[in-house]
Amino acid sequence: MRFRIHTFALLAVLVCASASQARADGYISPWAGVNFGSDVSHGRGAFGVNAGAMGAGVVGGELGFGYSPSFFGTTNDFGHNTVIDLMANLIVGVPVGGQRGAGIRPFVTAGVGLIRTQIDGGTVFDVSASNNDFGWNAGLGLMGYFTDHVGLRGDIKYLRNFTDDTLDLGNLHYWRASVGVVFR
Repeated sequence: MRFRIHTFALLAVLVCASASQARADGYISPWAGVNFGSDVSHGRGAFGVNAGAMGAGVVGGELGFGYSPSFFGTTNDFGHNTVIDLMANLIVGVPVGGQRGAGIRPFVTAGVGLIRTQIDGGTVFDVSASNNDFGWNAGLGLMGYFTDHVGLRGDIKYLRNFTDDTLDLGNLHYWRASVGVVFR
């Protein structure tokens, strides 16, 4: 009986010692981009940051923040005007080449969050308004790593708001193409 207990204990230690550690593939990616596909935002710049983690290498979560100054037009026309988005996304991507060293990860992403618009009056259009709307985004992209920890990320996303008190599609919608450095 004592032999069985020692044998079982030894096997348990060997199994635990040989098991690999589970890791999430975490990353942070500051980016710069351009908004397009809307009558008001065509060619306007944006910048922000994405941060997330991929569990089991394929599926994960991501928090994205974007800031678009002068989204609606010049400060002469509209005054200080911005669009800010904060989105919680699901991200699905397969690491080609593994989760270590050089490799690429094509991905798709979609999520929901806040889209805030603000206009503080201008010389031509004397309008002041701000809205906090529930919104959504969907996109695709590619992360490419040169080393274990550094690479580039490029993506394209469609962003759209919902109306104030329903989940009907709102009037604010645009595309964003962005590129940035990614650190994992």
